[in-house]
Amino acid sequence: MAEEEETAALTEKVIRTQRVFINLLDSYSSGNIGKFLSNCVVGASLEEITEEEEEEDENKSAMLEASSTKVKEGTFQIVGTLSKPDSPRPDFAVETYSAISREDLLMRLLECDVIIYNITESSQQMEEAIWAVSALSEEVSHFEKRKLFILLSTVMTWARSKALDPEDSEVPFTEEDYRRRKSHPNFLDHINAEKMVLKFGKKARKFAAYVVAAGLQYGAEGGMLHTFFKMAWLGEIPALPVFGDGTNVIPTIHVLDLAGVIQNVIDHVPKPHYLVAVDESVHTLEDIVKQDCLDHLLVNLRMEALFVKENFNIRWAAQTGFVENINTILKEYKQSRGLMPIKICILGPPAVGKSSIAKELANYYKLHHIQLKDVISEAIAKLEAIVAPNDVGEGEEEVEEEEEEENVEDAQELLDGIKESMEQNAGQLDDQYIIRFMKEKLKSMPCRNQGYILDGFPKTYDQAKDLFNQFVCALDASDEFLKERVINLPESIVAGTHYSQDRFLRALSNYRDINIDDETVFNYFDELEIHPIHIDVGKLEDAQNRLAIKQLIKEIGEPRNYGLTDEEKAEEERKAAEERLAREAAEEAEREHQEAVEMAEKIARWEEWNKRLEEVKREERELLEAQSIPLRNYLMTYVMPTLIQGLNECCNVRPEDPVDFLAEYLFKNNPEAQ
Repeated sequence: MAEEEETAALTEKVIRTQRVFINLLDSYSSGNIGKFLSNCVVGASLEEITEEEEEEDENKSAMLEASSTKVKEGTFQIVGTLSKPDSPRPDFAVETYSAISREDLLMRLLECDVIIYNITESSQQMEEAIWAVSALSEEVSHFEKRKLFILLSTVMTWARSKALDPEDSEVPFTEEDYRRRKSHPNFLDHINAEKMVLKFGKKARKFAAYVVAAGLQYGAEGGMLHTFFKMAWLGEIPALPVFGDGTNVIPTIHVLDLAGVIQNVIDHVPKPHYLVAVDESVHTLEDIVKQDCLDHLLVNLRMEALFVKENFNIRWAAQTGFVENINTILKEYKQSRGLMPIKICILGPPAVGKSSIAKELANYYKLHHIQLKDVISEAIAKLEAIVAPNDVGEGEEEVEEEEEEENVEDAQELLDGIKESMEQNAGQLDDQYIIRFMKEKLKSMPCRNQGYILDGFPKTYDQAKDLFNQFVCALDASDEFLKERVINLPESIVAGTHYSQDRFLRALSNYRDINIDDETVFNYFDELEIHPIHIDVGKLEDAQNRLAIKQLIKEIGEPRNYGLTDEEKAEEERKAAEERLAREAAEEAEREHQEAVEMAEKIARWEEWNKRLEEVKREERELLEAQSIPLRNYLMTYVMPTLIQGLNECCNVRPEDPVDFLAEYLFKNNPEAQ
C-alpha cells in the first residue's frame, strides 16, 4: 500500500511539471517572464493567497534573482529561442534554440505543454507566431494531452477604440469589449495576429489559444521607460520630456505582474480567450514622467482587467501602478542594472596629491568631483541669481510673485549672513554654511544617482558627523616628503595657491594639529565602521600617484554606472576603425616611401657602377693602345714590307701550299737573319 502511494505521488509530480516555450528569452519582457515562471510551482495559482504569503512576497523583485541553473521540483521547465546565436543561455532555461529551421522548431514546440509567443518587443516575431499557431493546430490529432498557446500582445491594438460612453470618457474598457477594439495604425499586424490566434484556438478541444493584451511594461531593468530612468539617473537635463500635453492615460503593468497573469492563464485555463493585463492605476504620461516607444507613450486608454482581478490569484508587485510604487521600482531598476552610487572621500595633508587622485578616480568611475571651494562658489552664485532683479511678465500670477519675493528675501538674508561670516573669519565661512551647502550638493540628484568624490572634506570631526561615505581614502606622507614635493613644483602651479612657502607650512601644521586629537575625521569614520584605506604616497616613490590610483581602484572595485551607450560604443568603434585605417595608411605610405628611397639609392648605385665600369674600360683601351704602339711600329718597319713581298711572290709563283711557301719565304728573307 505504501509503495502504491509513493508511486502515485511520483506520478503526480510528473504530471504537475510542465514544459513552457517562450520566444526571445534574451529580451527584457520574455526574459523576466521566463525567470518568474521557472520559480513557480505548477498549479500554485489555483490556491488562495494567504496574508502571510502576501507579506513574504512583498518584495517581489527578489524573485528575479532567485533563479537557479537546476530545475526546481514541480516548477515550470522553460525552453525557448534566442534573438542572437551568440547570446548566453539564461540560467533559468533548460534549453535554448537559435537559428534553427521551421521544421526543427515545430518539433521543439510539440514537446511543450505551453507555447508563449511574445510580440510586444519585436514585430518580426508576429509572422513566426502566426506560423506556430497554424502549424500546431494542424498537429492536434497527434496531441497526447491538451496544449496551450498564449499570444502576448499589447493594448496598442485598442489605441483607436471609440469611447464606450461618449458622455463619460472615464468608463474603462474590459476584456468583454475586445470585439470593439480598434488598433493604432502602426499595430495593424498585431491585431491581425490576435485574430488569427483566436481563430485557431476555437477549432479543437486539445488546443486552447489565448491572447493577453498587456499594458506598458515596466519594472526590473526598466522596459520601455528605461529611457526616462536613464535620463533621470544621469541628471543632465533639468526635467524629463513630456510628449503632447501629458494628460493621456497610459495603461501599465509591472513585468512581474504580467508574468503572474501568464501563470494564472496556464493554471486556470479560463473560458475567455481574450484577456487584458493592466494594473489598477489611471496615470497620465505627465504623472509617469514626473516621477523608446513613442506610440505607447501617446496612447490614451482607460482599461480595467476585470476578469484578471476577479478570477486570478496574483501576488501583485505593483497593483496600484507605477506612480504609487515608484520608490520600489527605482530601487529594483538600479539593482537590476547595477547602478549603485559610489561615494568616496579622499583625505590627507596638503600637497599629498588628493586632487590629482580624485580627478583620476572621478574620470574612471564617472563620479562628481566635489571640492569645497567649488561648492561654495556655486551656492553663492545661485543665491546671487535669485536675488538679482528679474523682469516680471505681464501674465504671471500674483501668487507666484509672492512666492518669488519670499525666495528672494530668504536668499538675500542667507547672502548677508555669508558675507558677515567671511568678514569675521578672515574670508573663511562658518561650518554651519559649509555643511549646509555641502549637504545640498550631496543630496542633489546627480550625486545621489552616480555618487561623488569628496576632495579634502570633511576636515574636522564635527564636519564628518553630517556626512556619510562608502569609501574613505586616507593619504599621508612625511612632512619632509611633502615639503620636497612643494619645493619642486613649477612656479606656474604654485602661483596663487596655498603652496607658497608660508601658506603651505601653516596649512600643514594646522592639518597635523587637528589630527592628533581623539576626535578626528578618521576616528569618526572608524566609529561608523567605515575604515579608511590608508596609503603612504611617500613610500610608493611615484610622483604621478599612478600606483596609489591603481590600489584604490582595486579596493573600490568596478564602476557602477551605465557605461557606454550603444551610440557611444559605435562611435568608439568608428574612431578606432578610423585610427586603424589612418595608421595602416601611414604605415603603407612609409613603406612605399622607404621602397622608393631604396629604389632610388639602388638606381643611383647602378648608374654609378656603370659609369665607373665605362671609365675602367676607357682606361683599359687607352692602356692597350699605348702598349700596342711599339709593336705596331716594329711590324710596320720590319714585318710588313717582307710580308707584302712574300704575298706578291706567292701570287706570281702560285705554289701548291701557299702557307708553307710564304713561311719559307719569310724565313729566308728575315731582315734580322740577313
